[in-house]
Amino acid sequence: MHRIVACLVAMLLISAGLALAVPSGKVIEFKNSSMGIVKFDGAVHKKAAASCKECHTDGMFPQMKQGTVKITMEQIYAGKLCGACHNGKKAFEAKGNCQRCHIPPKK
Repeated sequence: MHRIVACLVAMLLISAGLALAVPSGKVIEFKNSSMGIVKFDGAVHKKAAASCKECHTDGMFPQMKQGTVKITMEQIYAGKLCGACHNGKKAFEAKGNCQRCHIPPKK
C-alpha cells in the first residue's frame, strides 16, 4: 500500500513540473525589454536542448516560471543565462542578432 501511495505522489509531482514547462507549440512573451518583446518558443528550444534540466539549474533558471530571473544583455554577452548557448557555437550568437529574439516596438 505504501508503494502505491509513493508512486502516486511521485507521478503527481512529475506531472506538476511538466505542466509548468513551455511545451512544444507554446510561445511565451517577455514584454519588459526596451528593445522590444522577446518571444521564447518552446518547440525550438525543446529541439535544441537535451532536456529541460540543461537550462533549468540552480545557476541558470532554477524555476520553470516566467519572471523569476532578471535577464540582461550584459549577462547574455558574458555567457550566462541565454548566453550559455547563444554564443555562436551551440546556437546563434546573441551579439549582432537582436532581431532573432527581440521584436522591435512599433513606432
